[in-house]
Amino acid sequence: MRTVRRMLMTAVLAGAGLLGVAGTAVADSATPSPSTSASTDAGPTEAGTSFRTATAIKPGQPATADASTGDYLYWVLPVDAGQRATVTATVTLPAAARHGAATWQLDVYDGLRRRQPCKYGAPSKAAAQDAGSVQLTCTLRTVRAWAEPWANDPLPGSYYVRLTVVDLPQEDLGLAVHAKVEAGTADQGGAQAVDGSLAAPLVPGAGTATPQSDGATPSPRPAAMAEPDGGWSSGWWSDRWLWTAAGGLLAALGGIAGYSVTRGSGRPSRVPPGA
Repeated sequence: MRTVRRMLMTAVLAGAGLLGVAGTAVADSATPSPSTSASTDAGPTEAGTSFRTATAIKPGQPATADASTGDYLYWVLPVDAGQRATVTATVTLPAAARHGAATWQLDVYDGLRRRQPCKYGAPSKAAAQDAGSVQLTCTLRTVRAWAEPWANDPLPGSYYVRLTVVDLPQEDLGLAVHAKVEAGTADQGGAQAVDGSLAAPLVPGAGTATPQSDGATPSPRPAAMAEPDGGWSSGWWSDRWLWTAAGGLLAALGGIAGYSVTRGSGRPSRVPPGA
């Protein structure tokens, strides 16, 4: 019995240690904190006018642009598997007298240019005639490493941010505005992991091969093909492996302890020798 108690205590301590490591990993990765890849560099000061000319930004890097009311403003950023992106846009409205309220809208598209719904936030908001600014937010669903062909799940790759006004008096078109956009990403941990991964992230030019002569220097990659700091994830590792290992260890030690308890202490005393 002393041996059984010692084995059970070892199993409990080993399992608690592994579960503690896994729990810490999940807690660290699931907390919606700003991305560790946030850049301290000054962000871009202009925006693109289409998907093809979208200005590249990094998670955590603010971007600004001066534009006219009615313009379409585009930015693009990389979002990896297991991350949840939150985009915030602030539009400073003109001080000149306006003729009525204006409705601004923030849209986010994935690498296939599919509009992704916002899980949280207010991607569309009306600004009163005398409002000085309007703020829009959009938190996407967690990006999956792989999905069924028919699904509309967000996949790793480039994500396009589009900001524009969708409803306003005709007389207010062309008034100067100032826009500020910032996107952050937070890792959601192994609870959001899936089996399988894409062959390549959905970025512009991922499926296009450009022939080059021998010894030629490869052409620089477009700005819209920027990668997350540290590169794209392989898609196979997650902290679910820690939970699986902890469960397997506890099951094995529990089986050994159960066998030790049920097998008894040897030959029963009531059985005569040589029987």
